[in-house]
Amino acid sequence: MRIGLGFDVHKLASGRKLVLGGVIIPYEKGLLGHSDADVLVHAINDALLGACALGDIGKHFPDHDPKYKGISSLVLLEEVRKLLADAGYKVVNIDSVICAQKPKLAPYIDKMRTNIANTLGVTKNKISIKATTTEELGFEGRGEGISAQAICMIEKV
Repeated sequence: MRIGLGFDVHKLASGRKLVLGGVIIPYEKGLLGHSDADVLVHAINDALLGACALGDIGKHFPDHDPKYKGISSLVLLEEVRKLLADAGYKVVNIDSVICAQKPKLAPYIDKMRTNIANTLGVTKNKISIKATTTEELGFEGRGEGISAQAICMIEKV
């Protein structure tokens, strides 16, 4: 068994779609980034890569590479799943949290769990996603950005 930890943060900006867990969430702003800037999936990718000591998403999917411009982070998660399989590992479980003052995310969490589970080829009960505010403190609380943390456990196949 191995454990990995991931963290990501992106700035909120006008003119972008807000994508979390592969779900487009109606909101006045979206996350700024080279890909779709899905902060949740980025944190999960880093947790999984870290658990295998394979580096991070910047190493595998650099933001200066035009082939990743606007790409769905679920496509990147599929690539991470393949890297894990090639290293002889499978996902045991993932626990994650999204920190955002707005919008309210509870209505979208089940679909996020489904998207991530399907991409990783695991059952939905292995994927936990929580959402919290920061009680109007920090950059998340001021509505400047959204962060996410994820921890995973993987095991040798």
